Amino acid sequence: MMATPILETRSLSVSVPGKSRLPFVKGQTLDILRDVSLDIGRGEIISMVGESGSGKSTFGRTLVGLMNPSGGEILLDGEALPKSQASVRRLRKAAALLFQDPVTSFDPRQRIGSIIAEPRHIAGRGDTGRDAIAELAAKAGLTRNLLERFPHGLSGGQARRAAVARALSVTPRLIIADEPTAGLDLSVQAGVLNLFLDIRDDVGSAFLIITHNLAVARRVSDRVAIMYLGRIVETGPTRDIFAAPRHPYTQALLAAEPAPDPRKRRTEPPVIGETPSLLHRPTGCEFHPRCRFAQDRCRTEAPVETHLSDYHRIRCHTPLAPPASGDG
Repeated sequence: MMATPILETRSLSVSVPGKSRLPFVKGQTLDILRDVSLDIGRGEIISMVGESGSGKSTFGRTLVGLMNPSGGEILLDGEALPKSQASVRRLRKAAALLFQDPVTSFDPRQRIGSIIAEPRHIAGRGDTGRDAIAELAAKAGLTRNLLERFPHGLSGGQARRAAVARALSVTPRLIIADEPTAGLDLSVQAGVLNLFLDIRDDVGSAFLIITHNLAVARRVSDRVAIMYLGRIVETGPTRDIFAAPRHPYTQALLAAEPAPDPRKRRTEPPVIGETPSLLHRPTGCEFHPRCRFAQDRCRTEAPVETHLSDYHRIRCHTPLAPPASGDG
């Protein structure tokens, strides 16, 4: 029997009012997330992958109460949280968000040591002395002298580590990292990912890594969730997803990953067309206008989530066939 997840969403939806350029025309409602169900276990690392605008960051922000769900529910330790400020406070004690651009999330007038200590002050914890903060910073790979700098005085990698140290200051059980390697050199990316693995092993925190970088997902994840137009279309163990994707969109994403061998040139694009607007969602399966395997049913009937195995789930009327036994 599986242990109770730390955090779980059931049919989570997020809608926001759309804006019109004409002041006398009422904007349409934008459904950013639709029917998103995901569970995150203790010490688990999950990568959420999808194209820009697919709703990944909105999902992460909703988990820490920065956006309000319009439907579905969020469960903490198996208990559904009502919509209230008390629930938001509980979420923020359990989960911490690493923003995509850490420097802009820092107060430019504060030194790094004060920035790291601030969550402890807010939580009413007393261990905010210089030695305690220096020890915390060291866990994130920051030296004591960096604590005296202002945010603009840090490199990209140092700023990411400072953000991690700030998140760790209240010992979160879940860390949500939004594009944690974006804009970093490969060597610095490796250092940040290794830091996540060390934190998972030492502290036991789980991670939800929001990324479009497939190499990152392959490197550190236990499971991968593939998001398209605000829905999770496939989720499963990382090894299974990369070895044998079952959803056509997942297959297209993997096929679009750059190959280091210049001799391996593509003769045709891995996916056709452009991502539809949220204002004009396709009927039926929302991926059908770009899918090479779409059938009449796909154009009219939205697929429900089905279980291919205990841990592998998919939303597709015509899943791709698994590889034949014995195939490499």
